[in-house]
Amino acid sequence: MKKIWTFVITGGPCSGKTTGMSIIEQELSNLGYYVLIIPETATELISTGIRPFGKSLDIFTFQHVVLKKQIQKEQLYQEVAQKLPYEKIVIILDRGIVDSKIYVSEEQFQQLLEQCSLSEVEARDRYDAVLHLVTAADGAEEFYTLSNNEARTETAEEARKLDKLGISCWTGHPRFRVINNSTNFEGKMEKLLNEIYSVLGEPIPLEIERKYLIEKPKLETLAKQTDITVVDIVQTYLKSENNSEIRVRQRGQNGSFSYYFTEKRKISPTKRIELERRITEKEYIRYLASMDTSRNSIVKKRICFVYNAQYFEVDLFEFSDDKAVMEIELTNENSTIDLPKFINVICEVTDDPKYQNYNIAKTQTL
Repeated sequence: MKKIWTFVITGGPCSGKTTGMSIIEQELSNLGYYVLIIPETATELISTGIRPFGKSLDIFTFQHVVLKKQIQKEQLYQEVAQKLPYEKIVIILDRGIVDSKIYVSEEQFQQLLEQCSLSEVEARDRYDAVLHLVTAADGAEEFYTLSNNEARTETAEEARKLDKLGISCWTGHPRFRVINNSTNFEGKMEKLLNEIYSVLGEPIPLEIERKYLIEKPKLETLAKQTDITVVDIVQTYLKSENNSEIRVRQRGQNGSFSYYFTEKRKISPTKRIELERRITEKEYIRYLASMDTSRNSIVKKRICFVYNAQYFEVDLFEFSDDKAVMEIELTNENSTIDLPKFINVICEVTDDPKYQNYNIAKTQTL
């Protein structure tokens, strides 16, 4: 059966995107994947004379052109992928739709989406994963250069600002990862590949996470500390005959939702095999007929934010007034974690089955 994955590789100027995509193409080709690469739309336009400054277009009009061309390219590549005689196809995008949000106001971005008949959730969550490579201007300043891209003119300070804006724009995607400069460049590329492999299941998809019981924070307090994205989630577990956790999830914002089917099998206290795929709303409704009636549906708000290049998720459960659960997903069990200073951690509960969503669905307590 044909399977097509889409990955966005994004990040600040001089972050290693071009090299990363080249490495991904080579490594995945070696594993039997057919790889298609969609080049950065803004750079394409600028290199042909369509520029968002000077005597060309104003920034809003330019981003409208970028968005229309980006959507057309994505649709075209999907059509081509469907016709290609390969079973495993990966589409790599050099930036995605939501990157346009960096350069316009919130109101203008919503106008752009409306003109293209898209909600922000549809624009953001349409990809299987979004991988943000941090600019060399943040942590690897000696390697910061724009010599490999004539369309770029940013100073190191401007690059850092754009980088942070990019992270904020994509925060909330269900599989968003920030890859910083804490290692050398080879290590950075290895992290990028590991994230790709984890989605594709090469050799098997591993989920490594640490979990903490925390005092329930107020949304307005968190918003003052960092950029947050609030996602509404309804999670329902299904009947299972092989001791695995099977669930369906409705996930979205402002009345616009995407739907997922997930199966998890635990292989150690911090590792689980996780198989996940996106489904249609009709499939989601059909799966609900197989609900495990011994467990309640979990209704929660998930607060997503980045702290020191680490991606955290805080779940605020509808049934709890004073406690919440915070998670961080890792690609290495031995990674050092820098916990947010504005979160009051009660204790780590990574190994405590009581705080697994599967059991919370039955007890409705924290």
